[in-house]
Amino acid sequence: MVSNKLAIASISLSQYPGHTLDHKIRAASQAGIAGIEIVYNDLLTHSKNQNISIQIGAQEIHTLCLENNLQVLSLAPLENYEGSTTPLKERIALAQHWLEIARLLNATYLQVPCIYTPDCTRDAKTIISDLQQLADLASATKPIVSIAYEPLSWGTNCSTWESALSIVQRVDRPNFGLCLDTFHEGTRLWGDNASPTGLQMDAETKLQDSLRRFLRDCPREKIFYVQLSDAERFETPYSLVHPWALPGEAKEFTWSKHARPFPLEVEFGAYLPVVEIARAWIVEGGFKGWVSMEVFDRRMKDGKVSPETAARRGVEAWRKVQIEMENKSRL
Repeated sequence: MVSNKLAIASISLSQYPGHTLDHKIRAASQAGIAGIEIVYNDLLTHSKNQNISIQIGAQEIHTLCLENNLQVLSLAPLENYEGSTTPLKERIALAQHWLEIARLLNATYLQVPCIYTPDCTRDAKTIISDLQQLADLASATKPIVSIAYEPLSWGTNCSTWESALSIVQRVDRPNFGLCLDTFHEGTRLWGDNASPTGLQMDAETKLQDSLRRFLRDCPREKIFYVQLSDAERFETPYSLVHPWALPGEAKEFTWSKHARPFPLEVEFGAYLPVVEIARAWIVEGGFKGWVSMEVFDRRMKDGKVSPETAARRGVEAWRKVQIEMENKSRL
């Protein structure tokens, strides 16, 4: 069975304000999870509740993670960075702050999803330059922080692993690589929440072609970590009058925020080909690094799902994916 270490995002252990970050950390550790992605807003809430600075909060959380044998995989997510119309000087100052917090957490990575706001440049040189400066800032002070760049299925300039890899190669920094997520691969090429069938046209062909190209073209050393999550098929197909729809918001973003359970949770409507994607990325691709659960389940917002329950769901989902990947590899 594949031996990748398992992590989980702090927001995937609960979205209920009454479930504190220290509670989530203990729950993840007790479930046998080895790492955690600290979501900035969870850390900010923790610090405000303690009436301390976020810097002191980060030090506290780092110590708590050490005490619970939990490695901080990343600080996440620094959003809408590259090519933004916000002045670069302001973005650099924000990045310096995030990197300070990442170092206090002893986080290996700073997760940077690709920009998804329409209010941004499409100029490739500007995008590459912004990201080069970010990577250089992250390596200018010890410990070096690596930038995990994530393609989003609703990204403005980047929505596939291939477009993200092209950016990674042009940035050309050793501490700049990919964060790959099964949700984005699955909803960009295969699933469609606006379709009565739940599928895109030629879904299987598009996905299989993408996975073949991945195995041929993607350097393994540029995959920093892999995130796993599924997607719930909409009972009523998405439309602009859907109760979750927001003006100007991409349908994939709406999907991600409300209906993104743990892998293979068919009891919650999960239906993406997560195992096929993960098998190509992890088993066939020979990826030995971290696998992290990043889910956004609307059922976690009212406090009825405890962090302990969420952590167990994450562990069970990974166990199922491992078994299914192994079974498919023997066929």
